[in-house]
Amino acid sequence: MSKPRVLVALSGGVDSSVSALLLQQRGYDVIGVFLRNGVEKPAGMKPSKQGCCSVEDSRDAALVADKLGIPYHAVDMEVEFAGIMDYFVEAYLKGQTPNPCIRCNRDIKFGALWKMADSLGADFLATGHYAQVAIGENGPELHRGLDPKKDQSYVLFPLPEERLARTLLPVGALQKSATRAIAEEAGLPVFGKPDSVEICFVPSGDYRDLLRSRGGLGIPGRVVDQSGKVLAQHKGHAGFTRGQRRGLGFASTEAMYVLNINPDNGDVLVGTRTETGCTGAIVDAFHTFGCSFAPGEAWENVNVQFRSTPGGIPADVKRLDKDKIQVSFHRQAASVNPGQGLAVYRGDRLLGGGWVSETQLTSNLTV
Repeated sequence: MSKPRVLVALSGGVDSSVSALLLQQRGYDVIGVFLRNGVEKPAGMKPSKQGCCSVEDSRDAALVADKLGIPYHAVDMEVEFAGIMDYFVEAYLKGQTPNPCIRCNRDIKFGALWKMADSLGADFLATGHYAQVAIGENGPELHRGLDPKKDQSYVLFPLPEERLARTLLPVGALQKSATRAIAEEAGLPVFGKPDSVEICFVPSGDYRDLLRSRGGLGIPGRVVDQSGKVLAQHKGHAGFTRGQRRGLGFASTEAMYVLNINPDNGDVLVGTRTETGCTGAIVDAFHTFGCSFAPGEAWENVNVQFRSTPGGIPADVKRLDKDKIQVSFHRQAASVNPGQGLAVYRGDRLLGGGWVSETQLTSNLTV
């Protein structure tokens, strides 16, 4: 009887490397693949915690594959990553807050990579995400990872159910410390490698550098408060993000934050932290995992997460139509921004997710 075949997305980090190791130990026929994004670091730039697609990461992934004795492929995904970069730039030009890692998971790691998995006859696709998949009575379910500080279920919310059913997440049931210990014991060369913290296609660490290289920072304009007072002038609205505190171009005795960005005239509206509070949101392209949620139906006392940092806040959610939900937060949520992903949990189970299109601020300003 042939072994089940699994394609493992090797990032060159410890999590995906241990995922490949564990699957090999469990009797899978493991194939490793590294995704090249086609982005080169500027000459002279020092090594950094860039992300998951650098030349250094490719080398580390190859070393791990060699150590495990598994087939290894480095795949050119430059065209696919260019699409993620286009989305990233367009979101900032629209005054929104993009989440490229979620889009990468949807379009590349669990999108384009599936074509390769199918072409190689793989039964499963595996990654090093800290999340857990379970098959329930109504289909595949997505749950938080065991390590609450490392949980990454949020960034997987766009996965189609049919692909989630064929997804393996071996480190999701481990503490991060256990993952590193397994890697060290097995002699994997990446056991002590730091976690990636930057966007893989922004090697400088400043997203504005990418915007400048692809057309600029948008429309120059004013920085104004809610009374209409002009506090500063700026060189481009796309250089700001809702919730941003530093680098606003003026001094103030009270901390000020970006509340809104007008992509039509370039104005950037700022206010106090209290004014960043959000009472609700409209979420589009919402889909669920292994549960029904009909238009008009409501989920009460669920937990909502709208950024990658694990956790969230309590809320009630109502389905408005087949693709749209209304979220009502139980307490003020700080800096919920159009363009962000939003996932809904009950306990540790992720019920569904979508993309924030509108928010309601406590200041009565509709963003």
